[in-house]
Amino acid sequence: KLDALQTSCKQSLVTFPHFRQPNRPLLPPPLLIPLLLPLPHKCIPFHHLCPFYRATSLHTEMAKPFKSPAKSPSLLPVFLTAITFLLLLHFHQSTATYPIGVNYGTVANNLPPPSQVASFLKTQTTINAVKIFDANPDILHAFANTGIPVTVTIGNGDIPSLSKLDAAQSWVSSNILPFHPQTIVKYIAVGNEILATSDKNLIAHLLPAMKSLNSALKLAGIHTTKVTTPHSLGILSTSEPPSTGRFRHGYDRVIFAPILEFHRQTKSPFMVNPYPYFGFREQTLNYALFKPNDGVFDKATGMKYTNMFDAQMDAVYSAMKKLGYGDVEIVVGETGWPSLGDPNQPAVNLDNALSFNGNLVKHVNSGKGTPLMPNRTFETYVFALFNENLKPTTSERNFGLFNADFSPVYDVGVLRNPQAKGPTAGPHPPTPPAASGGSDKRWCISKSDATDKVLQANIDFVCSSGSVDCKPIQDGGSCFNPNTVKSHASYAMNAYYKANGRHDFNCDFAGTGTLTSSDPSKPHKPTFSNMW
Repeated sequence: KLDALQTSCKQSLVTFPHFRQPNRPLLPPPLLIPLLLPLPHKCIPFHHLCPFYRATSLHTEMAKPFKSPAKSPSLLPVFLTAITFLLLLHFHQSTATYPIGVNYGTVANNLPPPSQVASFLKTQTTINAVKIFDANPDILHAFANTGIPVTVTIGNGDIPSLSKLDAAQSWVSSNILPFHPQTIVKYIAVGNEILATSDKNLIAHLLPAMKSLNSALKLAGIHTTKVTTPHSLGILSTSEPPSTGRFRHGYDRVIFAPILEFHRQTKSPFMVNPYPYFGFREQTLNYALFKPNDGVFDKATGMKYTNMFDAQMDAVYSAMKKLGYGDVEIVVGETGWPSLGDPNQPAVNLDNALSFNGNLVKHVNSGKGTPLMPNRTFETYVFALFNENLKPTTSERNFGLFNADFSPVYDVGVLRNPQAKGPTAGPHPPTPPAASGGSDKRWCISKSDATDKVLQANIDFVCSSGSVDCKPIQDGGSCFNPNTVKSHASYAMNAYYKANGRHDFNCDFAGTGTLTSSDPSKPHKPTFSNMW
């Protein structure tokens, strides 16, 4: 329709420039004002459609029409074209999709059937995409003919075998073809945050598996499904200020350059999981929540950042650009904020969850982009759709936008409720757990069954993160003894846990860390007096 309209515009002496111009006002001549319906924020100003009108910042004035020596062209074709275009814009608004998706996790025993979930999302919300953490056939079947795209995920353990084409073809044949094209499988996410596992075997097979799956899709005649893999922000060695964002040394050109080249060649997105929730400190809470704050100034670019989400995104972009891949699209695979936590997590509450996710939705839908990526709209998957009652910690169980009965924990503005005026708390906010009455102080230590190889990777990660001083565990340092990998790892892991806000997830370390209420500095424990 737009191609036809462009031809019509040219025939009517109307220029038709590029479509994306979000910051210019639409100032139509008075004749067309009655025809105007609410328009999307990204539209072509009328004076760009028709050279017979010139818009100023305060008014629209009639410009002199082009005149040929014989006679002036009629304005009727111009008005008819403009009217047609405005109607097309209104149609575009009524069918427009929004870039907000949701992670649909199922670690619970009280969730509704997938068919009800699909119906709820389609009829009651503006959420227009889902991401699941497997390739559950019941879910894929439920989303058939809904028009809601689904991202499926391949388990980390399946990656090595899928690096072979025949195995990838078998996987596509079993998990994608039975549902194609009725179910729109938009992305295949190969594993989840593989680099964070520090598993060399998985890392070595990641890109080969992505390539094999891409080839398998093409051989099956499926050209609309793209292959990607989600990354945590642990892939960055530096991220503050955003212009200094760089991939971890040793991974940059060996791992990420080939992955980004794959994305460029296949036109698939680089998927990242930026969580301000994971990175905030007490003094940066408002910055993380999109609330008023002093902001952070990046001297190298002259850009001021007013929220941590933009800063994290631009740090990733800077790392990509440094390798020459600033043109590769970025998709946000996960981000969110829990509405309920343990007593030692005062920043984890319903108000903050509402503030972060509500402001996130508005920010993403605004199309403003980030300081280094202006006027870009990032496809963003909020974590998560439901509260999941079988997850291990209070905060992990309460990331959901909705309860299992579809009642909103809070509304971030995605409900199709004409009375909803924006983000609001749900009718039944979660009840905080009672405080134990004892000290909330906890320590992060390595698990007893963690191998030295994995723990050394934890040390390397922490000491290269820039947030922890590892000199005390170096030779001659105050905490060098006992000189064991486990002892040094516990020091580093606890230092990282403390430096990043004492969140439970900051002690996960791919399942090799654990929290304890027993002070490790007591006798018969490693003595880390300076840090504990």
